[in-house]
Amino acid sequence: QVQVVESGGDLVQAGGSLNLSCIVSGLNFDDYAMAWFRRSPGKEREAVSCTSWSGAWSYYADSVKGRFTITRDNAKNTLYLQMNSLKPEDTATYYCVAGESNGSECGENEYEYTYWGQGTQVTVSS
Repeated sequence: QVQVVESGGDLVQAGGSLNLSCIVSGLNFDDYAMAWFRRSPGKEREAVSCTSWSGAWSYYADSVKGRFTITRDNAKNTLYLQMNSLKPEDTATYYCVAGESNGSECGENEYEYTYWGQGTQVTVSS
């Protein structure tokens, strides 16, 4: 059984930082592209960032580029999202997702990801 478990969400002031973690079990982590999605109240879920199976290729939404960094440790089956210079508009539930890799890149579409975590709440106060 595949399990995807996020942690690290918290209440933080604008300008602060958080580091989200996601531990995956029940699959061969090396075979999967990984991503973070988020959903803010009243908005559609959106891709924040993704990384290829090797970590060599990544994507960032324009809204987080230069502030967020996605990394993965394949030896630990763990995905990370370092979030700096947080803004109130980053407030959302953040989801860790896994999708079978089909190449050297990763995708920003929900349908490309099979396994989803329950989410971790990030709240940024102004």
